[in-house]
Amino acid sequence: MDYTFKSSTKRLTLGLVGVGVLAIVYAVLTEIPGQRIWANLLVNSYFFVGIGLMGTLWMAIQYVSEAGWSSGFKRIPEAVSQFLLIGGPILLLVLFAGSHNFHLHHIYHWMDPDLMDPNSDHYDSIIAGKAAYLNEPFFYARSVAYVFIWIAFTVFFRKSSIKEDLEGGVGIHKKSYGVAAAFLVFYGVTSSTSSWDWMMSIDTHWFSTLFGWYNFSTMFVSGITMFALIVITLKRNGYLEHINQEHIQDLGKFMFGASVFWGYLWFSQFMLIWYANIPEEVTYFIDRWENYLVIWAALPVLNLALPMLLLMDKSAKRSFNMMTIAGVIIIVGHWFDVFQMVMPGAVKADWGVGILEVGMFLGFLGMFLFVVHNALSKAPLVAKNHPYLDEAKHHHV
Repeated sequence: MDYTFKSSTKRLTLGLVGVGVLAIVYAVLTEIPGQRIWANLLVNSYFFVGIGLMGTLWMAIQYVSEAGWSSGFKRIPEAVSQFLLIGGPILLLVLFAGSHNFHLHHIYHWMDPDLMDPNSDHYDSIIAGKAAYLNEPFFYARSVAYVFIWIAFTVFFRKSSIKEDLEGGVGIHKKSYGVAAAFLVFYGVTSSTSSWDWMMSIDTHWFSTLFGWYNFSTMFVSGITMFALIVITLKRNGYLEHINQEHIQDLGKFMFGASVFWGYLWFSQFMLIWYANIPEEVTYFIDRWENYLVIWAALPVLNLALPMLLLMDKSAKRSFNMMTIAGVIIIVGHWFDVFQMVMPGAVKADWGVGILEVGMFLGFLGMFLFVVHNALSKAPLVAKNHPYLDEAKHHHV
């Protein structure tokens, strides 16, 4: 059974986008500081671009590992990855708006040229020492390269998959295998460097050798969870007949395991910095304890404790209702994870979770779902000529 982009779904997703637009209008009319508006744009664009990128990463991993069990829902991560084509440029616009040439926001305060000038009263020797890496031309060149090379790989995988549907054979699959290996090498480097550039440099004096892995873990579990929620939604509506409880359970295992992995990194990053007690490093957490304690303390509950408790049992990972509840908690929890990465350095104590934050999240969610549903409607839900499709149809744990 093919999936069609129903008009009711289209209205719902566009309605959510409208909510996001109204939230921004509300923020402007009520004179919420522009810095807070731009910081929310960064939070949401980074979060949903990260989920989109996980679609591309998932496809590459499945190719390289020669996985067969996941070929039955291959079109879901493909559709998720298509958000990169929209979200990537939006993220770049947010980044470019922070340039000292535009002065639309000052999230990246290291872009202030006075900080690099020894003759200025605002000279910062620590930031100036990072000028070889943290300078606007190099920063923007890296950012554009990340986004457009990610998009290039994404477009290749999508076109190859659809072409394979039409032509069959194993030639396209073998070519995709090689391209996937190249993507994994590129992603292995840029997953860390992009998080340093876009997230860690907000708190310019601070650094963590675990930060790249920490960002990867929050995006990975969010991406897997989004795949699972979409698969379950399609199953509820009578699609993906060949997907059975074994597939759902395996996705639940990924959600469970990735949540534990995130918890390990969350604790390790905090524990090592707290134990060493180096002033330049502990300041990062002190700021969060003083102004964001509720959110910071909620992260291990939302992103580790609850997913573990809800998904520990085998039957829970086979239950659509339990998987959906756990999935919603994970998505919300990791959105707050990105929120606390951005806000303390961007707006300090001038923050809140109100109409702007909720509305903008819903707006980006609507845009994301619109792109995903539209992509699902452009090709058959089953990659019928995938060489391992029979394995997926007879998958058992």
